Amino acid sequence: MPKVKSKRRSGSEEVSVVKKSRTAERNSKAVIVNGCARDGHDSSDPKVLEQRRKQWFNKYAEGEEIGPEGVENFCYDLGVEPEDIVMLVIAWHMKAKRMGYFTRSEWMEGLQDLQCSKLDDLKRKLDSLRCELDNSTMFKDIYKYSYDFAKDKDQRSMDLELAIGMLTLLLASRWNLHADFITYLKEQGQYKVINRDQWVNILEFSRTISDDLLNYDINGAWPVLLDEYVEWQKARNDGDSTN
Repeated sequence: MPKVKSKRRSGSEEVSVVKKSRTAERNSKAVIVNGCARDGHDSSDPKVLEQRRKQWFNKYAEGEEIGPEGVENFCYDLGVEPEDIVMLVIAWHMKAKRMGYFTRSEWMEGLQDLQCSKLDDLKRKLDSLRCELDNSTMFKDIYKYSYDFAKDKDQRSMDLELAIGMLTLLLASRWNLHADFITYLKEQGQYKVINRDQWVNILEFSRTISDDLLNYDINGAWPVLLDEYVEWQKARNDGDSTN
């Protein structure tokens, strides 16, 4: 076969070829970036973010809500225990009405408020959500929210056993007298439930009354439950001092 003689390009032709090559490379990169956005990578498109939250919800949901089993799977994916207080903070952001359940609207609106559309988004926020508990105002809001969130919706008050569990979750690391107060609740036999007024005042008591109880005014506007706790604690302390 005869050898084909190559045709030499002029200088202007070579410049044109280089420009076309660079343009093709840029277009190729643009396609890849746009393709990644369509394949679920970061996107600022509200419709894309909403669709991700819907798919995320459907992973755990049965119908229009996520139940206890789905919440447990959600916690597993997040890498936290269901009893971790950060789950209470997440529920507060979602304005969830029942412990162990998330409705579709609670999930969608809550995650939009948190600016999360996928698991990794929320994982990265866990530390900052825990830090919200160190904000006095936010903690008070979460504490008050937890009463209606946790109690049986058919009851006006919270069962004592559940109240003890919630108080331990919320106050064990924030109130030096927490363990003594829980012991009192377990030993006394008069109260079977904790009402809303008692719940709110327990937090106020933990924040304002000194560990030695010397600034507690027995004639103040405290619930009788706390008057009786103070008497119980003083009698206990007096007994310890005589031994």
